[in-house]
Amino acid sequence: MTKQMWMVRAGRGGRQADEFLEKGLVGIGWESRGDLRQFPDKAALVEAYREGFPDWSDGRLQGAASQLIRFRDELSVGDRVLTYDSSRRIYHLGTLTGDYAYDPDVLPPCENVRPVKWEAELDRDRLSLSARNSLGSTLTLFRVPDAVRDELEALVAGQTPWPSAEPTDDEGEDESALLRRYREEAVEIVKDRVSRLGAYEMQSLVAGLLRAMGYKTRESAPGPDRGVDVIASPDGFGFESPRIVVEVKHRPHTAMGAQEIRSFLGGRHGEDKGLYVSTGGFSREARYEADRAKIPLMLMDLDGLVTALMEHYDHTDSETRALVPMTRVYWPT
Repeated sequence: MTKQMWMVRAGRGGRQADEFLEKGLVGIGWESRGDLRQFPDKAALVEAYREGFPDWSDGRLQGAASQLIRFRDELSVGDRVLTYDSSRRIYHLGTLTGDYAYDPDVLPPCENVRPVKWEAELDRDRLSLSARNSLGSTLTLFRVPDAVRDELEALVAGQTPWPSAEPTDDEGEDESALLRRYREEAVEIVKDRVSRLGAYEMQSLVAGLLRAMGYKTRESAPGPDRGVDVIASPDGFGFESPRIVVEVKHRPHTAMGAQEIRSFLGGRHGEDKGLYVSTGGFSREARYEADRAKIPLMLMDLDGLVTALMEHYDHTDSETRALVPMTRVYWPT
């Protein structure tokens, strides 16, 4: 019998994906109500949430309780589980190896956990458009449609799958969650388009973002750049402070490590500010190296780049907008 597959999101933006993998777990939790085994059914959990959060809408109460009870009761040992690291645009796939447990210390704030054997990873770009759309639900936990499951399993096995075309299981997704889902799907589409840019176009996009933030920029010509792709400053020459030195690495599926950060820092002056952009994300060691740097250094992955671009898009120039054309959309509130 083919096992079910479940998506368990690793926090907003996949922030806890590394912890999921490192600890061999998946977990969920909202405003802890304690061990879920104390509640005989969903209705009892809804009432517990209602008492604690009387301002929550009925849809939010029902949605939270549905996912928690499902996590406790419906997932089974041997089921497949999927989580997404949006900073690296990677889906991680594994197998559930144990039953539900309540542990507020092992994976905070996700106090409801299950053990997983993580076995494979897939680049988002390898999935069909229909599969990517199906996996776009904002629900923290949902059952992956069978056709999408089959596509993922085929990709992991090195086969060529038929593109899936089943709708997502969106039980418990209220109106506000649906609107959030549409916004998040739009952001993922922007990230798809940014990822398709060439290396020099990516450099120009970062320079354009800095101009939109009020700086003047100077870009390195294509070819060896000695670790500096863009210099941004008030005067455009780097004489006036702040002088921001930028390195841009457009390798969508390659996380930058500590050595790359050390190499970038090696040539910096004491008054420099550093910005390191990596569309493939950063390793934990790279982030540690940045935290202990002697100059202010910001690491920006694809999530951070797209978020900043959307925030400042109204002030971008025509050259930057030509790289990633977007238009403003108004949403219901």
